[in-house]
Amino acid sequence: MVQHSESLNRSVQVVNLDPAAEHFDYPVMADIRELIQVDDVMEDDSLRFGPNGGLVFCMEYFANNFDWLEESLGHVEDDYILFDCPGQIELYTHLPVMRQLVEQLQQWEFRVCGVFLVDSQFMVESFKFISGVMAALSAMVSLEIPQVNIMTKMDLLSPKAKKEIEKYLDPDMYSMMEDNSDTIRSTKFKKLTQAICGLIDDYSMVRFLPFDRTDEEGINIVLQHIDFSIQYGEDLEFKEPKENEEEPANLNYDEIFQGKVDS
Repeated sequence: MVQHSESLNRSVQVVNLDPAAEHFDYPVMADIRELIQVDDVMEDDSLRFGPNGGLVFCMEYFANNFDWLEESLGHVEDDYILFDCPGQIELYTHLPVMRQLVEQLQQWEFRVCGVFLVDSQFMVESFKFISGVMAALSAMVSLEIPQVNIMTKMDLLSPKAKKEIEKYLDPDMYSMMEDNSDTIRSTKFKKLTQAICGLIDDYSMVRFLPFDRTDEEGINIVLQHIDFSIQYGEDLEFKEPKENEEEPANLNYDEIFQGKVDS
């Protein structure tokens, strides 16, 4: 995404908010590991946390030290910043940390859009798809911000799998239920699944955008949806795009937010 934006002569900054990150191939303007790291928390004899508990501790510590983030972001106008966040779903459904981050960014006059990533290799069966949609819906309800849902790593699918997964990009939930009705033996489970499908349809958030890192046009469509959500570029002057020289990097992150400082 960063390299694609550079080809359009747009500047995108990245902030790493994953205290368990080990390596990434893109520059960051701020790294939470400068504040706290999961490994340090796990090695602390007084805490004795495992990986999940350590991550929760780190994110709660971060929420109590937003001044570090404010200093790292600076006060440059028209910033377009991608926040690379941890992928543990508990941070978006059970804990208030990410909601607190969103509210803080909004206080700093950021327009915030949640970008929910789901691995396309996971979404190959109807019930797994429903599970992924419910997770996305839960995050959307918890954070109360515009949300773009993306099916990632499409470039890793076989041609047959790509064709099969197309029906999940904009699915008919009830037709999907009918196709799998024979596999549901329990009447109660069938009614529950039908109710869940109705809920998903009512919220109208079953659309996913495909993300293939080798498809420049597809990447641009994702970027346009995010831009529209945060009303980016309304007051910016048009710039001629640069010629694309390199393929975009395969970013490896699970949850991201993107925002813009209001000038």
